[in-house]
Amino acid sequence: MTLALVLGAALALACVLFVARPFLLDPEARDDELDEPNEHERRRIELVERRDRALAALKELEFDHRSGKISDEDYRELVGPLRREAAEALRALEPKKTTPPERVSARR
Repeated sequence: MTLALVLGAALALACVLFVARPFLLDPEARDDELDEPNEHERRRIELVERRDRALAALKELEFDHRSGKISDEDYRELVGPLRREAAEALRALEPKKTTPPERVSARR
């Protein structure tokens, strides 16, 4: 019985070590450097950041208006430019659509 317990414990320890081995070893860094984004990627990042700032500002403005910190007049004055900014960024982020081919009539 004691031999079975020792063998069971040794087997369990071997299994744990086998599973944990990738976490215990130091990984080799193959390439730590990030690639420099190209012009298209850089422009997309700028647009995403612009969109996120505008949407966050809109969210904060909505909250301030609902909580009574901003009057209706001030809200109306501020919400338009923020919505335009967000809409422009969203439009710029949309993929360019090509004109669809002409539809062929199903009836002949």
